[in-house]
Amino acid sequence: MSRFDTSDGLSLYYETHGDPKGPPLICLPGLTRDGQDFRYALPHLTDYRVILLDLRGRGRSDYAEDPASYNILTEASDVLALMDHLNLAQAAILGTSRGGLVALALAGTARERLSAVILNDVGPDIADEGLDRIFDYLGRRPAAKTHAQAAQALEAAMAPDFPGVPTSRWLEEVQTFYKATPDGLELRYDARLRDAMLAQAKALAEMEEKPSLWPWFAALDGLPCGVIRAAQSDILSQDTYHEMQRRLPALYAVELPDRGHIPFLDEPDALALIHSVMKDIK
Repeated sequence: MSRFDTSDGLSLYYETHGDPKGPPLICLPGLTRDGQDFRYALPHLTDYRVILLDLRGRGRSDYAEDPASYNILTEASDVLALMDHLNLAQAAILGTSRGGLVALALAGTARERLSAVILNDVGPDIADEGLDRIFDYLGRRPAAKTHAQAAQALEAAMAPDFPGVPTSRWLEEVQTFYKATPDGLELRYDARLRDAMLAQAKALAEMEEKPSLWPWFAALDGLPCGVIRAAQSDILSQDTYHEMQRRLPALYAVELPDRGHIPFLDEPDALALIHSVMKDIK
C-alpha cells in the first residue's frame, strides 16, 4: 500500500505484488474501476513484479481539481511518474479497456519505457455501441440501494454475455466497486469523470479530421504484445480485432467465448496469452 505524487500534485495509490525481482508488470484498470480490477488474475501472476495502479480520480487515489485532466495523455504521464518513482527504466503494461488506451498513449509517446503491452478487450477503434452503454451509467449512482440488489441487477444485465458466471462473482464485483452507505450505494470514483468524457466526446465530434489511435498501435511493432477479446464484446469489434492482427502479425491474440466486456482475466486462455507475452521480454 503506497502512494506517489503526480506532476500536478495529486497523490495516487498503488500496490505491488508477486516477485519483487521479476519483470515489472503495471496493470491499468477500466474507466470507472481501480487496481482491484486485477484481483482474479493476481494469484496467477506471481512470477512478475505486479504493480496495481488506481488512476487519478479512481479508487484510493486523489480526485483531480480539474476533471479535464481525466484524459489518456495525462493518465499516461501519471504512469511514467509512477515508473520514475519506482526507478523503473521499462515496464510491461496490462491495460483493461481504458487502461489499454493509456498503454497505447504510452506506446505513441514514450515507447522506450515499455517492455511489452497486453490489451484486454480494447483496440485503436472503440465500437459506438459500447460507448453508448458506458455513458448510460457513467457518473451515476446505481438505482439499487444495497449490494444484494445491485448484484441481482448486474447479473440480469450481464448473464447473456457471461453465461455460467455464479451470482457470488457478481456480488463480489458490486462489493468491490460500490461503497455501501445509509443513503444507498456510492461510486468509488469521481462522478465528474462523466463531465470529462462528455466534453472530450463533444470536442471530437466538432473536429473536421478526427485523430486516429492506429499510429499509436503501430508503435507497438517490435515489442512483445497481445490482445484479449471477449467474444461478446461491444467495445472491441471483431473487425478491429482482425485488423490489429493484420497490421501486427506477431501480435498474440485470443478470443474468449462466453465473455462480454470485460473478461475477468482468470480465464485460462487469457492467462496463457499474458504469460506468452511476458516470456518474450528481452
